[in-house]
Amino acid sequence: MRDERLTVVMTGATGFVGTALRRGLLPHFRLVGLTRSAADIGQIMGEKGNGDETVWRSCDLFSLLELEKTMQGADYAIYLASARLPSSRLVQGTFEDIDLIMADNFARAAQFCGVKHILYLGRLIPTEENLAGLRAGRVEIEQALGSGITPLTTLRAGLIVGPGGSSVRIMINLVRRLPVMILPEWTMTQTQPIAIDDVVRAVRICLGDPQYFGGRFDIGGPDVMTFREMQERTAGALGKKRVTVAVPHSAPGLSKMWVALLGGASRYLVGPLVDSLRHPLVAKASPLQATLVAGAKSFDVALRESFDKQGRALPDPREPIRAIDDRAIRRAQRVRSVQRLPLPEGWTARQVTAEYYRWLPGAVRPFLRCDIEPWVSVRVCLGFTRWRLIEFTCAPHRSSEERQLLYITGGALARTKNNAKGRIEFREILDRRCMLAAIHDYTPTLPWGIYRYTQALFHLVVMRRFGNHLARIKAIGMPPEAIKDLALWILLADGERVRSASDRPGQPSESAAPFSLESLPRGEAPVDPRASGPAAGLAVRRGSESSSASTRN
Repeated sequence: MRDERLTVVMTGATGFVGTALRRGLLPHFRLVGLTRSAADIGQIMGEKGNGDETVWRSCDLFSLLELEKTMQGADYAIYLASARLPSSRLVQGTFEDIDLIMADNFARAAQFCGVKHILYLGRLIPTEENLAGLRAGRVEIEQALGSGITPLTTLRAGLIVGPGGSSVRIMINLVRRLPVMILPEWTMTQTQPIAIDDVVRAVRICLGDPQYFGGRFDIGGPDVMTFREMQERTAGALGKKRVTVAVPHSAPGLSKMWVALLGGASRYLVGPLVDSLRHPLVAKASPLQATLVAGAKSFDVALRESFDKQGRALPDPREPIRAIDDRAIRRAQRVRSVQRLPLPEGWTARQVTAEYYRWLPGAVRPFLRCDIEPWVSVRVCLGFTRWRLIEFTCAPHRSSEERQLLYITGGALARTKNNAKGRIEFREILDRRCMLAAIHDYTPTLPWGIYRYTQALFHLVVMRRFGNHLARIKAIGMPPEAIKDLALWILLADGERVRSASDRPGQPSESAAPFSLESLPRGEAPVDPRASGPAAGLAVRRGSESSSASTRN
């Protein structure tokens, strides 16, 4: 018999919320779960005998190419991914920027595959005007997911209560382990927890329904309370008598440390919880919220479902495979680095990439030199030698003006054997308000301890200096045309001039050879025509180089 159910693709399907959603949606939809970990797939496949018909596909959310392949055939998509769980042995950058990469990839792939609806489960957002930074981090993910033509629905929830949830597990562990609980000022703010079953109900109501397309809806349970009240109710449910002592200080840093230590959770998970509870988080009224509250579970009922007969919190569904996943990440020794850069007015990602390789040798001279093979590769060499430190190969057929990628294909500092995924990319993000520069799946050849405190730190310093360089360009309003006369820019960024010598678009001409501005006779290196007055520090001098790569990996 033909299965007439629509197909839903889901990220984060092995976690606490994802597991509950799978169980709630499987009777109504065909589910495809995306996971980067083979361990995840092997573990979950064992549930097939229990009626779990989820189809599992291995997918790296940092790779647009993999997302485009794995999302084929999906009608709807649910986004639950988070950068809080490690994806590489070394991760440089903020969680917010790393999340943006995944969300932007997801939106692009959904549009490419013709997905009809994206549903995102986010977090309640504080309303205070002085919380612009916290608000921005949460809103940006929504903006990235809604940046394409695929309709987006955002559900914003506070603390989610249910078996396996990290927040409720922290509360239960704190009550079990602390006969006297010190309650800082932030524990007195109001929040509105919601049962996991009601989150599933909200998703089922909204998924694929056009009346919710483009909407942002707060969802919460029937009880509004403080964290202190939640702790007291937890103590009552566990049959524990606890003394509480309120202190008139927030001390968020100290709070995160002791909550992580005594709550039995990672500081990466505790941080967002404490940050959220420091501010009032109550769901705004809406028809959807009214529908949910009418039949919602109380906090006390959802809490009792979250621990066993001995009063121990029920485990996270990912718990059995987390150690396996962590060992796999450690063995792979991959690096991910994401930095946010200013985007000068009128510039594109392709132009920023070209400027980066023009600027790099001058910024660290005489240590580095860039050799360019137009539309093929960029080779970073040591000083005036031919010793290649690292080589980047362009991916022209995955290129676009706003997003560019080069694969890491060789060099003394890169281990490329058994790793063809190492890459660097520059992409415009958030309606061209900023630029993200990212290195993905890079495997260094240096011993790990040496790499971490030498090359890795050097990369951060270089990217910070390049960000300052772009900020100066943005401040003086230099258009990209001001550097367009550079010989290297013409060879790499002006596609028509290169392609005219080749019958195949994207391929180098037969006469193309590695190019360096060092090869120009003295006096022939072009100079920025606007390099006078405040722009004098941006003059292009002999020995500086440029390249561009355009990709869409």
